[in-house]
Amino acid sequence: MSGHPYGPSPGFAVPPMPQGPPPAPPDALRAVAVGLLNLSGLGLGYALVRRRVAMATCWAATAVLLFVALPADADGVPAFALAFYALFLVLAAVHGAFTGLRTRTVWPGRAPLALLLGVLLLAVPAGGAVWYDHAREEAVQQALLERLQHADELVTTAGRRPFASSRSDYRTALGVYRDLAVNHSGSRAAGKVPDRMRTYYTTVGAAYARNAYCEAIEPLKYLRTVPRVMPGEQLGSLSRWPDERLANSLYECGSTGLAGGGTDWATRFGDLLGTFPESEPAAKVVPAVDSAVRKAEKAVGGGGPCAAVEQLHGLDAQIGDLTRSAGQAASDLTRVADRADRSGDAGAYACGVDQYKDGDFDAAQKTMEQYVADTGRGANRDRAKKIAIGAEVAQTIPAAGKKLPTTASGGSISVTVKNDSPDEVTVLYTGPVTGSFTLKGCGGCTSYSLASTITIGFKPCSDSGRHYPQRTLSLPVGTTYFVHKPHGGSTAAPASDTARLRSGYIYTECAYTTRTFGSGT
Repeated sequence: MSGHPYGPSPGFAVPPMPQGPPPAPPDALRAVAVGLLNLSGLGLGYALVRRRVAMATCWAATAVLLFVALPADADGVPAFALAFYALFLVLAAVHGAFTGLRTRTVWPGRAPLALLLGVLLLAVPAGGAVWYDHAREEAVQQALLERLQHADELVTTAGRRPFASSRSDYRTALGVYRDLAVNHSGSRAAGKVPDRMRTYYTTVGAAYARNAYCEAIEPLKYLRTVPRVMPGEQLGSLSRWPDERLANSLYECGSTGLAGGGTDWATRFGDLLGTFPESEPAAKVVPAVDSAVRKAEKAVGGGGPCAAVEQLHGLDAQIGDLTRSAGQAASDLTRVADRADRSGDAGAYACGVDQYKDGDFDAAQKTMEQYVADTGRGANRDRAKKIAIGAEVAQTIPAAGKKLPTTASGGSISVTVKNDSPDEVTVLYTGPVTGSFTLKGCGGCTSYSLASTITIGFKPCSDSGRHYPQRTLSLPVGTTYFVHKPHGGSTAAPASDTARLRSGYIYTECAYTTRTFGSGT
């Protein structure tokens, strides 16, 4: 042989060196295994085919999801984050499957084993989802308990303030309780709502427990509206809790106002009779009103008859208002009102006497005149007329009011009263005998000038040729006070005279008017 011992043999070519291991034949099981391993979110499929950058990308995506999701709260993971992460896992699985189709795995060597590992590792995201759902549910429970606690605090704080200023807080708390009971019925917070409602009722109605009955009315009325908001199963017997308390409060508050002379008792009793007509407190309304009328009737004969009369008339009006909402009790209340009206009218006489004795003659006159007008007949009607006359005289001559007029009449002394005035004149007199009468105007008579009345020898009613309107009285011995009141268009003030009558004399009174200041005798 000849040639070079180390050179290539003639006719042979040297093949190039390979750049890497040759691709593995396609393996569908391996592709599925790599894809499933990537669905775990840990990038394990990429690890088996030595794709480190892709594996790190999976780790980063999972870390971002954990950062967003933890710690678990009631709102959970935002939907867009879950959608993005799910899309990322699908893409990683598809890309991993495509890569693993022709790439051998580092471990395990057999594709079926890798597939089994991928299936088992799917428990990682599934278990994480279950754990997170449990943690989120616990977060929801805690959030609902916090809402419940906030509502409890609102109720506690509102209970320290007057109801009018805390009503809105009570409503807010009630809205929370209802939402928990209706929209979160299976929650631990919802399970506590019935107990909280008992606290709610006792807090709102606390004024009743303090016997502050008037203060308790509005809160108890509010509690009667709660069943419109809360389901019945959450309230149970609480739905009827305010009824008896409200009925008692309306009665006690009305009774206090009635006894104290208040004006709102009729409203309270009206609410009671209209809302709880068959209740025990409602049955006590008529007797309470009747007792108040009887008490006022007794007071007429006491030291303040005018106040008692005013109270009786007030009771008459208020009972009249009450009958409109009294239902079955209306007829009984009407009888009580009629008695109050009659007693008030009758008591006006005692009031007028009291005013007269106190020297309030103007009030006494008005009271007695009203009494006479309101009373068609009665034992005191005639004397009331006399007292009204005496009171009017006493307004001009205060000394006339020292003694209360009587119904006495007649006497042994003749007193003739003439009218020398062109105006009609009413003559009032009081003393041992009290009365009044009217004299017509004197035809042809004129008013006197003020200067003429103070001259020596001035004598009205002295024209013997003139027929003066006149009237003759028979009066007893003693002092009689006269007042002459001109009528018509006269602006003259009443004139007066004090006559001390003695036996054996005949007296004449003359009424006249002046052009400037009025009339005289």
